[in-house]
Amino acid sequence: MIETSASPFATACAIAEQLVRARLSATALADFPGPIPADLDAAYAIQGAGIALWPDELAGWKVARMSPEWRARLSEDRLVGPVFRTSIRVAAARESVDFPVFDGGFAAVEAEFIFRLNADAPTSKIAWSADETARLDLTLHIGVETAGSPLLSINELGPPVIISDFGNNNGLILGPAIPGWRTRRLESMPSEVTIDGVPVGKGGAFSLPGGPVAGLAFALSRCARNGRPLKAGDVVSTGATTGIHEIRIGQSSQVAFGADGEIRCRAVRATPMNSTTAGKAQASC
Repeated sequence: MIETSASPFATACAIAEQLVRARLSATALADFPGPIPADLDAAYAIQGAGIALWPDELAGWKVARMSPEWRARLSEDRLVGPVFRTSIRVAAARESVDFPVFDGGFAAVEAEFIFRLNADAPTSKIAWSADETARLDLTLHIGVETAGSPLLSINELGPPVIISDFGNNNGLILGPAIPGWRTRRLESMPSEVTIDGVPVGKGGAFSLPGGPVAGLAFALSRCARNGRPLKAGDVVSTGATTGIHEIRIGQSSQVAFGADGEIRCRAVRATPMNSTTAGKAQASC
């Protein structure tokens, strides 16, 4: 049990250690393991402690929008969560990609547009406009965020909890690059999700306020303020375009992006990471 009199740093570390342990062992959590963070600073402190404990290289970020209620409470419209190197899967044409799901936890697929940075962002810049962001050296891909957490109630508990547990992210599936994306209208980049052949959502790049570039601009700003400016090679998933579609172990999804391609994927049961890898995360943050 976490002592309520512990320092904010100790509390963040203790919560992060339990969240990381649950992910590494593929064990569901019945409740959030500690007091729910009161604000964004506390939530990102837990996330940062978890990143320090996680035995993999940071390779990018996911972006998600907050509901109007939470935007008003937290004075921010989006959130970010880390994406790690080995959780990025590349989609091959006409082949299905398996992705892990925590048995008893939360899992969903989201149709997303994913940027890859081809050069480092300036380390001294902490506020980005959409126009400034669009001038960066970028490649845009179709993709899928495989949202996931050992905590089934993560979305119900709200953004501070979502941020704490890696932004409710459990990987990305990276599809083909979109040619000429800078000169295309957002309406020309649709998306549609089906699960086990049943349509569950339609949308597109136009579903994101400001388009995918606005999501990247937020990630650039928030990550810089968190002391983690984006680097060449980082990928940024810019937000769900058709909604958050829950998926169960054994189900398959087809995510179509019109003429830009499609991604097929299947949810499989997550297994514990091997003891050697898991052991790297046992040291205190």
